[in-house]
Formats: sequence, structure tokens, C-alpha cells
Amino acid sequence: MTTSREQRPLPDGTRDAAVARLEQENAQLRQAVDSHAVVDQAIGVLVAVHRLVPAAGFEVLRDVSQHTNIKLHTIAEMVLDWALGQPLPETVERALGQAVQRRSGQDGAPGRPR
Repeated sequence: MTTSREQRPLPDGTRDAAVARLEQENAQLRQAVDSHAVVDQAIGVLVAVHRLVPAAGFEVLRDVSQHTNIKLHTIAEMVLDWALGQPLPETVERALGQAVQRRSGQDGAPGRPR
């Protein structure tokens, strides 16, 4: 004979708090997945445009983020917009050019994507 656990209902306040916590955690995980996808796409742009290896592409994004004091996710969004023809803010463009140069040994600031 097998026994089953008896499930006792949680008090309403405990259940509501647990549901709220799980909903918040779920929203944070969704945001992390979305953010990761944007960063990966921006790395792909840098790899294609500047012929960097993916690890160097991430380092470029990180360097630009640190030198401009702009969140990495926001820099990644700017790079994606740039790939679609939007201009980069001057400070980001300068930092991006310097970071790419450090990682690839190539001269020149980032221009328009080819």
C-alpha cells in the first residue's frame, strides 16, 4: 500500500505572498532572457561588422558600457539600432571605436555598417 502526502491548504496571506514572489521572479527571468538575446544580437553585429571573435564582441560591449557609464543592455540596444541605420551618440561612437581598436588592432572608428 502506498501512502500519499496529505496536502494542507496554505493560509491566504502565505499563498498570496508566495504567488506574488513567484510572479516577480518570473518577470525577472523573462527580462533576463530578453536582455541576453539583445546582447547576443549586438555581439553578432560587432562580429560581422568588425570581424571580431564573439568573446571580443562581448568585451567591446562591456568596455563601452564601463567607459560611458551606460548599462550594457542599453549599449547593446544602441548597437542594434546603429546596425539598422541610426546614429550612435558621439560618446558611445568614440568609446566603441576605441574598444574595437583595442580588441582587433584595427584603426578607425566605427562607421556605418557595411
